[in-house]
Amino acid sequence: MKLRTIAHSRTGDKGNLSTISVIAYRREDYPYLAERLTEEVVMARFAPLGATSVKRYEVESLGALNFVIQGTLGGGVTRSLALDRHGKSLSGLMLEIEI
Repeated sequence: MKLRTIAHSRTGDKGNLSTISVIAYRREDYPYLAERLTEEVVMARFAPLGATSVKRYEVESLGALNFVIQGTLGGGVTRSLALDRHGKSLSGLMLEIEI
């Protein structure tokens, strides 16, 4: 199933760093989410965009995982020539991951 089936996402950006939080809709889905959505899975998804590293932070009390991803914004919103390199647009890519 696609990640979007059991979770939603919030994102942000700063320079060439993107933060993507993935929040389970239901508390009972959090353990499955935490088991399946690893740093390696996220890195594989974002490597084609230039990601150089992924760090995962667990926020179990909120049923959420927060990923800090380096290198996905083409140098940053103000430096990139890409039409849409804001971190907010990356949540859709995250939610398409098969888990």
